Amino acid sequence: PIQLTLQYFGSYAEKQTIDFDKLGTQGLYLITGDTGSGKTTIFDAILYALYGSMSGEYRSKDTHVLRCSMAQPTDKTEVTLCFEYAGKKYEICRWMDYERKKERGEGFTAVSAGATLICPDGTILSKTKEVDAKIQEILGINCDQFSQIAMIAQGDFMKLLMTETKDRLPLFRKIFKTENYKTLQDRVLQAFTEGKKQYEETKVSINTIMGGVQCAEGSELLPELTRAQDSKQFTAIARMIEIIDATT
Repeated sequence: PIQLTLQYFGSYAEKQTIDFDKLGTQGLYLITGDTGSGKTTIFDAILYALYGSMSGEYRSKDTHVLRCSMAQPTDKTEVTLCFEYAGKKYEICRWMDYERKKERGEGFTAVSAGATLICPDGTILSKTKEVDAKIQEILGINCDQFSQIAMIAQGDFMKLLMTETKDRLPLFRKIFKTENYKTLQDRVLQAFTEGKKQYEETKVSINTIMGGVQCAEGSELLPELTRAQDSKQFTAIARMIEIIDATT
């Protein structure tokens, strides 16, 4: 995060700007304050700007609860986040429904919630669905995964630790970028499974052929042929071929 600007969001009424660059470039910050001072609201603002959502499993799914209680219908609840990812800077702005005065005549006009994203090359996305898709493309994770990786809400860390392995594995693959190893593992397993299947089919076929092989009484190969024809045993394929060649 480079800079976060809030307006009529949570407990922040007037426009407030948090300049993270002033805190240094080490990437580790401490946000401290009394209960109810707005610490979690800062995290909510970041998550809202990126995904239009809120942090924490037990918080309301209706993001309108984050609209400042002192805001008037015509006050625009808006969050702007400037951030850097993989050496590239982006700026995303997201706002909630509000009303504005009509340009002509009396009354108000309803303005729907929306979002814009300014990309490093200057491209501006202004449709919410396009912005949402682009953010997920940039970060490579969805809102739930972001909440478990980059910004874990109070009390949710234990939930991550206690979740089932099958649910944690995809998350950790995202964190440590090991999807390619999973792909390799799946391909090796598939090759092994196909090879084993072919082996078993060949073994059955050769045993079938061995069942029809006959050997003269008294032949020194008779005991070995008998063992090879025993369904409970399996003689090496190369040796079976030798026996067939010798008895035909």
